[in-house]
Order: sequence, then structure tokens, then C-alpha cells
Amino acid sequence: MIAEKNSVVSIVYELRSGSKEGEVVESLNSENPLTVLFGTGLLLPKFEEPLSGLKTGDNFEFLLNSEDAYGPVVENAIVHVPQSVFEIDGKIDENLMKVGSMVPMMDAEGRRMNGKVIALEGDAVKMDFNHPMAGNDLFFKGEVTEVRGATEEELSHGHIHAEGGCSCGSNGEGSCEDGSCEDKGSCSDQEGQSCGCGY
Repeated sequence: MIAEKNSVVSIVYELRSGSKEGEVVESLNSENPLTVLFGTGLLLPKFEEPLSGLKTGDNFEFLLNSEDAYGPVVENAIVHVPQSVFEIDGKIDENLMKVGSMVPMMDAEGRRMNGKVIALEGDAVKMDFNHPMAGNDLFFKGEVTEVRGATEEELSHGHIHAEGGCSCGSNGEGSCEDGSCEDKGSCSDQEGQSCGCGY
């Protein structure tokens, strides 16, 4: 069986930033493979293309240009937020407001997004809402560890089911009922697509 639309594909890989010689930013092994329902929009198209047609045991390596991954760094995604946003029960949470902290937030439309605290400036907190890998080319090298047909239930739900129930996480975490499917199963961009890396 090959990786094609509506098949369930598991892969392991090493992800490097920038090039084949770049810094390793993520490594998935057989204990925590990325497992997805292939060809259903869960992965970025340019990540899926080089995997399409591969079978169990096939190796792959490819470079995703930043434009096809998380895009360039967007200057207007770096914003000043009032310190009051960090208040819990009337008191500012100093742990969240540290430079380098990743803070989950919601935009005006209720979409979840993560921001990184990059500076404290008076009564404001400077935050970067770009993806941590924005502006970087991504080099993937790995292996397809399993390809199988999806079950009718997986097809109707639009995601894979791990042992023990419905799961969207590549390691069996998350469930349909608790709403965590939106956050699991490899990295999701702000439109809900995943690229393949665990960011």
C-alpha cells in the first residue's frame, strides 16, 4: 500500500533548520511517529507531495522553503500588549510575563494563537505571534514506518484513531470529546493545517 488520499501514514524524521547541515530542531522516532490521515488537508501540501506514493520502509529527504512552510517573519505579528492582559484575579502573573515565555492567547475572532514575550516596555509587553519557525527553510530526512487503509470511522471523523479510542495526537494524546484534536497531531498553523513538525 502507498501513501495516498485517505490512507493512514506514519513517519519518523529529523527536522533541521535551514538546510541539511542546519541545527536539529525536532526528531521523531518509532516511539513517537507522526501518524496522519493522508491527503485530507491536515498537512501542508508541499510537505505531503514528496511523501505521496511512498510505502512502508521507504526513506525520504526534502527541503521545504519557508514560503511553503511557515512563511516569512511578518512584522505586524509583533505587537505591544498591555500588561493587564497578564492579570489573573487582579494580579499580574509574573511567570507568564517573562521574556522568552510562550503564552497561549486568543485573537478578536476567538482563534487560538501562541505569542512569545520578547520584551517588557513600560506598561506594555512586546510579543511576537509569528510561528517560531517563520522565515526558516525546513529540511526533513526520515522514513515511512507504516501505511494502512483508514477505517470507515476514521474517514467519517476526518482523523486517525489510536488504540483506546479517538485521537488526533501523533502519540495517542487528545480526544474528540475534549476538543484537543485542534491542538494535536503535529504542528498546526493558524489556519489549522499541519506541516509535519511538532511546533
